[in-house]
Amino acid sequence: MTILVTGATGKLGRLVIASLLERGADPQSIVAGARDVAKAEGLGVRVARLDYADPSSITAALDGVDSVLLISGSEVGQRVAQHEAVIDAATQAGVTKFVYTSAPKATTSDLVLAPEHKATEELIQASGLPSVILRNNWYTENYAADLARAAETGVLAAGAGDGRVASASRKDFADAAAVVLLEDGHIGEVYELGGDVAWNYADLAAAIAEISGRDVTYQPLTADEQRAGLLAAGLDEGTAGFVVALDAGIGSGALADTDGTLARLIGRPTTPLVDGLRSIA
Repeated sequence: MTILVTGATGKLGRLVIASLLERGADPQSIVAGARDVAKAEGLGVRVARLDYADPSSITAALDGVDSVLLISGSEVGQRVAQHEAVIDAATQAGVTKFVYTSAPKATTSDLVLAPEHKATEELIQASGLPSVILRNNWYTENYAADLARAAETGVLAAGAGDGRVASASRKDFADAAAVVLLEDGHIGEVYELGGDVAWNYADLAAAIAEISGRDVTYQPLTADEQRAGLLAAGLDEGTAGFVVALDAGIGSGALADTDGTLARLIGRPTTPLVDGLRSIA
């Protein structure tokens, strides 16, 4: 079985490849798909150029591949077209397992990030590819900037209200992807993946305080307060609006659910919030 990992030089992609190797996968059976192949040379596996904007590169990268992990792209607004190019090529190549990293409750969520994931899931379903959907909750590492800012100022300011987040470390999600790629029995599943504990921003402030050794207070912001602060910090109107909408989604509970599926898949508890933050402090 040959596995292609797209976005292989990204933070998640690198961890997935490392997890596959840790689980005994043959390095020659793993293909790291990357737009810049030079960045993938140190991964210890085969490397193939894969540029979403160049369909011929996707077709070539899929040569001889049985399973694909499509790690969702990072370019908001362009992701559906990019994902569709990989889905179409995988369909033509006769891929027997297609795994996609989606978002929590992608088909029903009001989260501002959900529509592109919903559209991608629909494309996968329409393609007829034997698929597994991994609806990843937030990566704890997403809070690196908040950690640094709050450790310096003693204030964690956000517009998420009392919303809870079932985050886990990227390593946890990478391990889940590796398990699904290597094991049989997952085709057709849609896994809602999250950390074992759903925490709120007061908990996040307490975790930052523990790591930094100083008092940290959570300051809830209204949407208008948050937007004004982001604009004053130099963000453009569109980006500021996106961040405000994202926090509003968190406040409404879009990332709060956790049912232990991630821990069951990886065979261990997920990484606690404090430990995940400490690894990036």
